[in-house]
Amino acid sequence: MSFVDIFLSIVNSSKLLFYLKAVDNFIWGPPLLILLVGTGVFFTFSLGFIQIKHLPLALRYVFGSQRLENGVKGDVSSFGALTLALAATIGTGNIVGVATAIKVGGPGALFWMWMAAFFGMATKYAECTLAVKYRIFDENGEAAGGPMYYIKNGLADRSYSGILSKAFACFGIFVGCMGIGTFTQVNAIVDSVKITFGIPSMQTAIVISTLVFLVTIGGIKSIVRVAQFIVPFMAISYVLSSVVIIALNIGSLPSVLSLVIQSAFSRTAATGGFLGASIMMAMQFGVARGVFSNEAGLGSAPIAAASAKVKSPAKQGLISMTGTFFDTIIICTMTGIVLIITDSWKGELAGAYMTSQAFSSVLSIGSYVVGIGLMFFAFTTILGWNYYAEKCTEFLFGVKAILPFRMIYVVLVFIGAFLTLDAIWILADIFNGLMAIPNLIALAALRKIVISETREYFNSLESEK
Repeated sequence: MSFVDIFLSIVNSSKLLFYLKAVDNFIWGPPLLILLVGTGVFFTFSLGFIQIKHLPLALRYVFGSQRLENGVKGDVSSFGALTLALAATIGTGNIVGVATAIKVGGPGALFWMWMAAFFGMATKYAECTLAVKYRIFDENGEAAGGPMYYIKNGLADRSYSGILSKAFACFGIFVGCMGIGTFTQVNAIVDSVKITFGIPSMQTAIVISTLVFLVTIGGIKSIVRVAQFIVPFMAISYVLSSVVIIALNIGSLPSVLSLVIQSAFSRTAATGGFLGASIMMAMQFGVARGVFSNEAGLGSAPIAAASAKVKSPAKQGLISMTGTFFDTIIICTMTGIVLIITDSWKGELAGAYMTSQAFSSVLSIGSYVVGIGLMFFAFTTILGWNYYAEKCTEFLFGVKAILPFRMIYVVLVFIGAFLTLDAIWILADIFNGLMAIPNLIALAALRKIVISETREYFNSLESEK
């Protein structure tokens, strides 16, 4: 029996799944949910509802950020850094994750995804602002930043900074290699290719692994070139298809929105293949899947933000903040409404199959929209998380570890095609939660720096006027 066979038999065993579920429920219990949302609430109020007040400015920056700022060090444009972050966030969470949340937590889970995203925008602003402020440039001349650096450098005088920074980097590697980055994405692609084209898992795994190797070997600029092409095109195509389905069922939209609100604050009764859900289930799965999708508070997007050629930390914070808006407020909402408006959430199907059935029940090309969209979204997420986990590896072991890490990552991408859905999602949830903890502690400790940077930036804008 090969090493891969032994690894798969262990991960897919029912006994291990039982213990993983217990760990997952403990990590994603009320304390972490309160910490995640509470951090967003704090920054929302302390920054004067920045995600509402300055969203128009942030969007203007996004669509004008392709131009590089002269005389500023960095690897890619601010737009490139945003598409890298979106490449890592727009993935299975937007299609499979939303379906999983609503299947288990009911329609009310969508409301809690909105809440997580709304407050998460303020959190994303804070962490990406800190990422640019405390970034460094490594011996290869590339930018290196993220929570491990603002923990180490921003909290240099704290006794726990060394432990927290290393803990974040370790969890970041695990999330990239065994959570969001590989297993969930590859498994979703394999399922999608099977549903749409009937291609066997082995062939799909070989193709994905080869493509990941060819792109990631070129580093961040190669990844960003691919992301800048795929992410906007597929996001717009997916959203337009969703809008068409909603428009064809526009008469049901008010009742769908009403159901979402009602289910968020009351128990959802069993109906069809849906087994019913409590308020806590809706909240837990909504917030957990919302964080899985937009990654606000996890500390992943700051790693991409640190690569931007931008002078002001606050400006990049505003640009990065829109990633949560695009990811959850727009794309996840589209998926959720389509699932509810077509009553697909009541059926027996789950995951990618459930979303595919929802789209194909209205559009003749619906299964292709979901299948192809999922393939591209998941593929770019694999690329984005390769970069994130690579930077965490560099932080712990230096630049010499980058190439070996890339080789290992490609092998894990291949293995991910053969894991079960339950094991994949539970592992991803566990590592997500562990990664968020040191980042959220650092955000709380550096809150005054975020507020100071924000005030300084907007005062300078007022002075220019």
